[in-house]
Amino acid sequence: MSAVGLNAGLPATLEGWLALLEQRHGQRIELGLERVRKVKDAMAVSSDAVVITVGGTNGKGSCCAMLEGILLAAGYRVGCYTSPHLIRYNERVRIDGQDASDAQLVAGFEAVEAVRGDTPLTYFEHGTLAAWAVFAAVRLDVIILEVGLGGRLDAVNLFDADCSIVTSVAMDHMDFLGDTREAIGFEKAGIFRAGRAAVCGDPQPPASLVEHALTIGAELWISGRDFGFGGDRQQWGYWRYAEPPAQGPLVKRGGLAYPALRGTNQLLNASAVITALECLRTRLPVSMQHLRQGLMLVEVPGRFQVLPGRPAVVLDVAHNPQAAGVLAENLGSMGFYPETWAVLGMLADKDVEGVCALMAGRVDHWLLADLPGPRGLAAESLVGRLRAAGGKGDMHCFSSPAEAFAAAQKAAQEGDRIVVFGSFLTVADVLAAIKAARHR
Repeated sequence: MSAVGLNAGLPATLEGWLALLEQRHGQRIELGLERVRKVKDAMAVSSDAVVITVGGTNGKGSCCAMLEGILLAAGYRVGCYTSPHLIRYNERVRIDGQDASDAQLVAGFEAVEAVRGDTPLTYFEHGTLAAWAVFAAVRLDVIILEVGLGGRLDAVNLFDADCSIVTSVAMDHMDFLGDTREAIGFEKAGIFRAGRAAVCGDPQPPASLVEHALTIGAELWISGRDFGFGGDRQQWGYWRYAEPPAQGPLVKRGGLAYPALRGTNQLLNASAVITALECLRTRLPVSMQHLRQGLMLVEVPGRFQVLPGRPAVVLDVAHNPQAAGVLAENLGSMGFYPETWAVLGMLADKDVEGVCALMAGRVDHWLLADLPGPRGLAAESLVGRLRAAGGKGDMHCFSSPAEAFAAAQKAAQEGDRIVVFGSFLTVADVLAAIKAARHR
């Protein structure tokens, strides 16, 4: 442990640091960059790595994983910062595809604390600066940063990106980002930088996003206009114009295997990722073989993750209507299952009715779970809202997602399907229970 930690009586373990940060700042979301910029400047920690920032409503984690997989396959040293985690905090900070060690994270937290003074930081802000300190301590070629919330005022946006990706723009976090797609699109576009590539994976972006990119002079690439994809059941192909908007000759990349990530929306994510890498090709050249390898091997726990065995178990962190719509579509393409059992737990500040309405037609039995914390919604409250959204079939309440999942396992037949969704907390609790059961 460093002298800073010893002299200040700070925690010696990662668990202690996380507990301290949770206690220190009760308000978990506090948008604004003034405080965190002050601490970042005091840290005076820099990196020569290429920076790619990924924002958007849905698909951020998938895009980060694809970028990481492709760049690792190409032999680059890669740092990747994502949130939230499912099981262990270490998942948020990866170096060369491996979770950062407790010691590395503790050193990062200490580096922030050494210069913070009396400036208050949220849990996420402290963690973001600590992740940057961890990356700066290692010689990396590229750093991938996932936006936590919004973009313009998110702590990740303190770091200037050489290329930015906005995956999609949909209604979520409306208390913080605004109650229209235009307002949310403006916040997402805040990660774009003048004179640098800005990739939009949403084929119908809000006008506010496009206007902001034009106003600051970003090089805006829009899915369906400047780049896109097509294919059949065996393979797919990518295309882009030489430069945006839809100018110059077409560049094509054919014979691509489908990404290992399941879901009909993954080609939207994959084509945005390839566009970003095409824009960075002079600094981070990637061969077609590396591209294929990275896409074929990529994994993201909790994103339409289908576990082996019977009954079939699907884990998806879908927690807003856009993600729920994609989940419902993906379930429809899985084939026939006599009965579908849903384990659902949600946060109270989400569009519960919107999510439930899109999933109502795919579920026969509902196992509703309480979620912890001030934002957690009680299972009893879910019943009425689920019914109002068109949910049918039997509904049962449980004190935790793990308890609800155990009940689903007992009730489901071998040929049935169990779907766990609604929140990262829901999927994390079930994954932890599955892991514990395997080690008994």
